[in-house]
Amino acid sequence: MKNINVTATHGNSAEAEVYTEQEMKDILDRMNHSEKALSYFMEGYNCSQATAAAFAEDFNLQKEAIFKMMAGFGGGIGGRRETCGAVSGMVYVAGLLAGNYPPEDRTSKKALYDLVKKITYKFEEKFGTTSCKELLLRASCEPKPDPSERNATYYAKRPCARFVEYAAEIIDQEILSINSK
Repeated sequence: MKNINVTATHGNSAEAEVYTEQEMKDILDRMNHSEKALSYFMEGYNCSQATAAAFAEDFNLQKEAIFKMMAGFGGGIGGRRETCGAVSGMVYVAGLLAGNYPPEDRTSKKALYDLVKKITYKFEEKFGTTSCKELLLRASCEPKPDPSERNATYYAKRPCARFVEYAAEIIDQEILSINSK
């Protein structure tokens, strides 16, 4: 069984902890979606992977498959610093939630597009933009095209953990809203 290194942030400091795979599975089973998304991000997955994989079990998907599918959306889509990966992860989950319709069903397609607009506007309302570059600049971080090394300094300085957490929270609110109708 392999060990999983997780870096936890506490204020401006970060501590590394090591868990076995089973211990990590037990911890994740007790978490809500925001906590799961944050945990995946702190393990080193990108914003998009972390946000989308937090909902894997809800759609009977393997998180490893989602990690693979969402890998290229990190860094604002392949390091281009365009749409924030957490936002891309939200849109992916919205598609899982409301995208199962035939191609000619314009009503369902419009409903999905309306859901995507609603969740992205909600993210933008809180953070002022959905642009990875702009989000980083607002946090006084230099938006680089290549992946940064994940270490205590990275996690202490980067705002991305907040984006991942909030994106998962937005999806939770929408799932509850849809399920209560």
